[in-house]
Amino acid sequence: MEKRLIYHFINDDELLRISHKIKEREKKTTGKICVTIREHRHFPNRGKSVKELAQAEFLRLGIGKTRDKTAILIFILLEGRQFYILTDSGIKEKVFQNTWDEIKEEIQTMFINGEFCKGILHGIDKAGNILTLLFPAKPDNTNEISDKIQIED
Repeated sequence: MEKRLIYHFINDDELLRISHKIKEREKKTTGKICVTIREHRHFPNRGKSVKELAQAEFLRLGIGKTRDKTAILIFILLEGRQFYILTDSGIKEKVFQNTWDEIKEEIQTMFINGEFCKGILHGIDKAGNILTLLFPAKPDNTNEISDKIQIED
């Protein structure tokens, strides 16, 4: 049996580290960080851009339903070696797109160097820093979205 594509990039221990990093960063903010790793672009989605796929995933997971509209999705498409950072409306009001483009470039450099886990952790840290600064934790903070990485075939 052929090994899943994801295991050419990352192992189970690293996936766990990423989930723990999300949980750690979310303790300091009302913002939510989600990571989806999709191995393949399914046939009905062949003509869609990675941004369109990220938008569909954002809706599918209900990420836009957070109380403060302060969620971020890091969507990774392994097959095309592409990814997209999508933010909710509360973040878009306070953070310019070029900030996310810069973070994307930093992550991409790590990916190119074969540092897949390090790139994701870096993106989570950078997003977490922004969220903590602009949307600090409140006493009634709840974990509205799972910290577990979404992995799809």
